[in-house]
Amino acid sequence: MSPTLPHVRTRLSDLAAQAGVSTATVSRVLNGKAGVASETRQSVLAALDVLGYERPSTLRTRSAGLVGLVVPELTNPVFPAFAQTIESLLAEHGYTPLLCTQSPGGTTEDDYVDMLMDHAVDGIVFVSGLHADTQASHERYERLRSRGIPIVLVNGYAEGIDAPFVSPDDVSSVDLSVRHLVSLGHRSIGLAIGPDRFVPAQRKLAAFTDALVRHELVADPSDVPAHVVVTLYTVEGGQAAAGELIDAGHTAIVCGSDLMALGAIRAARSRGLRVPDDVSVVGYDDSPLIAFTDPPLTTVRQPVAAMAHAAISALLTEIAGERAPRSELLFQPELIVRDSTGAAPSRTAPDSAPPSGDPTA
Repeated sequence: MSPTLPHVRTRLSDLAAQAGVSTATVSRVLNGKAGVASETRQSVLAALDVLGYERPSTLRTRSAGLVGLVVPELTNPVFPAFAQTIESLLAEHGYTPLLCTQSPGGTTEDDYVDMLMDHAVDGIVFVSGLHADTQASHERYERLRSRGIPIVLVNGYAEGIDAPFVSPDDVSSVDLSVRHLVSLGHRSIGLAIGPDRFVPAQRKLAAFTDALVRHELVADPSDVPAHVVVTLYTVEGGQAAAGELIDAGHTAIVCGSDLMALGAIRAARSRGLRVPDDVSVVGYDDSPLIAFTDPPLTTVRQPVAAMAHAAISALLTEIAGERAPRSELLFQPELIVRDSTGAAPSRTAPDSAPPSGDPTA
C-alpha cells in the first residue's frame, strides 16, 4: 500500500465535507473529469482554497481574460462586499479580476481607465463611480465604448451612457425607513445624507421629501430642508450631521450609510442620550458585522449579491458580443429591524443614566 494513501483519503473526505459533496465528486473534479456541474466544481475548488491545499496543475486553466473592477474606496465595508462577490463570480467564469480602489489624493478613476485599457481588459465594472456624479463628464465611458470595451455601471444612473445600469431602489429604501419610524410614533425625523451631487443621494432626498409630506410630518415640501443635513458618508460625517439634527429636536435619524449611522449613535451618546430610548437611528447597506454593533443597527440592506450577479451577467453578455438591456435594473432593498430603533420618546431630555459604550470602539 502506498504510504501516501491515508493522507489522500483524509484529503478527499475533508474536501468533500467542506464542499458538501461526495468523495467521488471531489475525485472527478481533481482529475479534471467531465460530468460535474459548474457550481459543484466551483465549490470543490473553493474547498481546496479554504483548506489550504494547492490546486493540481491540471486545474490551473488559462484565464479567459481580464476584467477591471473599479470601486471608490474600501473604507466603507459595503464596497469590499461588492468586490468580493464580483471577483468570485468572475473567477467562476474563468476571468481574472483587476481590482482598482481609489483613495483621496491617490489614483483617480481616469488613471485606472487608462491603465485597464493598456492591459487590454475584456470589460470593466464600475461601482459607485463618476457615472453617479451629476457634475462629472461622461467622456471616460464614451472613450471605452468607442474602443468596444464593455462596461457595466453599478449604483447611479446617467442618461446617455451606452451601458447597462444596476442600482438599488433608493426611493424604496427611504420609504421603508420613514414608514418604520412613523410606525414607532416618531414625528420629528431627520435625514443625514452624503453629497447631493450624486444620483443616489438625490433620489434619497426626493424620496425623503415625499415621505415627510405623505405622512404629514411637514406642512409643505419647502419645510423639508430643515430636516436634512448633507455631509460625508463617514462616521465623522454622520456624527456631525446627527448632532445638528438631535440639537434641532429630532427623535429619529435616517442615515445614508451604516458608517454614518454609527456616527449618529456616537453623537447621541455624547449628549447623554440613549439609543433607541431617546433617539432612533436607521442605517443603510447592512454592511458585514453591522449586526454586532452596540446596539445592533437597524438598517436597510442593499442587495449586494443580487446586484453583483446582474452586473456580471450583463457584462458577460456584452463580452460575448450580444447587447444587454440599457434600461436601469432596480433591486429592492430590505429593512432589517434590530435594536437601534424604538418607540418615540415621550420627552427629549437626556436621561440621568450614563450612556453605554461607543459602537465604533
